[in-house]
Amino acid sequence: MEFSTGFGWTRLPVLAAAFILGSVLTVSAQIIPAAAPDEEAEAAEAPDVNDPDVLKGIDVDKLDWGQLAIDAGTLNEVIAAKKRAQAAAKDGLNWSSNANANGSSAVTVKQSVFSFWDTRIGADMTVTSEPRTMSELLAQKAANGGTLPQSSGSAWAAATAPGAGSIWDKTAVEARVDPGAEQSKIGASLTKSVPLSSDYSLTLQNGYSVNQQGTTALPGIGGHTTRNYETDQTAKVTVTDTGTSITAGQTLSTTDDKWLRKVGAEQKLFDNVTVSGSVGETSQGAINKSLTAGFKKSW
Repeated sequence: MEFSTGFGWTRLPVLAAAFILGSVLTVSAQIIPAAAPDEEAEAAEAPDVNDPDVLKGIDVDKLDWGQLAIDAGTLNEVIAAKKRAQAAAKDGLNWSSNANANGSSAVTVKQSVFSFWDTRIGADMTVTSEPRTMSELLAQKAANGGTLPQSSGSAWAAATAPGAGSIWDKTAVEARVDPGAEQSKIGASLTKSVPLSSDYSLTLQNGYSVNQQGTTALPGIGGHTTRNYETDQTAKVTVTDTGTSITAGQTLSTTDDKWLRKVGAEQKLFDNVTVSGSVGETSQGAINKSLTAGFKKSW
């Protein structure tokens, strides 16, 4: 007995292939997304043959394509340096630089170490640049009395702690070391603030410091170290409404045989701008006078 259909078995593979192809085309037409507005804009802004040639006048054969050559090791070093800089900025490392009149730069870096006592460490450096031309060499010598400025630097650590009850309000300690000059200093100050009224305030401060100066040993001459002990007392009255402050103080050290007195005043003109003047005694007996104006802004 034989069973057959109207299409026949020989046509079945052809019909199946046609059905699959039609299904694929139908599904593809349904899932093609419409062009986004940005894509339409990009298509509208396609380069035109009439646009100016950006490479006009440039010899492509003379371009230094070697600057694009970088190996994996160098790339890793660049990435690592960038990560270190980002980590330093995150940890509160603060850099600042100011240009000096003699052509050098005053660079300061500081970082907070311990927030409980406001402990900070840092370094103050004077960085000089090598003269590149004879005119720069002569200009640097003229600005420094005939000699070239030298780079130098000192490291320091400072901390601010609470006082002792009603005796004083704040204790500040600072240590500084200058290896180039073989000089070191450690000092402490005790501060007491006394409000006189709503418009006036009085600040009393006592400071104590030890300065150590060393000398380099020479052939036949041994080096030695000298120490100088110094104390100072300062009283400062501040007028809140006018931004005026008047200071009076005196200083005594082991190198002098008498107290050296000093008075001064400071006036705030407007935001971040102040004018200050002072008159003080010197160990030689002459009077030291100064008048300065300053601008200070932190960000």
